[in-house]
Amino acid sequence: MWKKSEPEETRPRSNPGPQTAQTQPVQPQPEHTVRNPAPQLKEKAMIGPSIAFKGELSGEEDLLIEGRVEGKIDLPRHSITVGKSGRIKADVYAKVIIVEGEVEGNLFGEEQLVLRQSSTVRGNIIAPRVSLEDGANFKGSIDMSSKERTAPAPSSAHQPDAQGGSVASAGSKPANSYA
Repeated sequence: MWKKSEPEETRPRSNPGPQTAQTQPVQPQPEHTVRNPAPQLKEKAMIGPSIAFKGELSGEEDLLIEGRVEGKIDLPRHSITVGKSGRIKADVYAKVIIVEGEVEGNLFGEEQLVLRQSSTVRGNIIAPRVSLEDGANFKGSIDMSSKERTAPAPSSAHQPDAQGGSVASAGSKPANSYA
């Protein structure tokens, strides 16, 4: 009986209702994909190919650089993309850094750093995740150590012994003590 009731429940649902319900939501989905890129483009600033900037650049939005920048770029909570025509002589600090053009300076990515095939980078890279595409031109060092890996020093009240246990420093001396 249970097997017979299961197909009966699925048949009425699949025949009349869901076919019309499935075709109607399909049309609004392309509208959602059209709406999503528009806000992203509004939040991304751009330095065009004819613009040259010297000094310290900071802000609170994503940045696309197609021009020339010399100095320091600091967007610690946002992404920076150096486009194919972008030329940077600066230290760059950002959440995510994507390089397609040329950078001469150190790159500090909070989350990720990507060097595309067309990129040329002369400087050190510090980021927990680094990606170099085949053909990327890079000269420098890469440091992928994370801030979270640094553990605090153990307290002076308890010190670990050779077996991994904890030994109290007051009162008794451990067997492996040289004092």
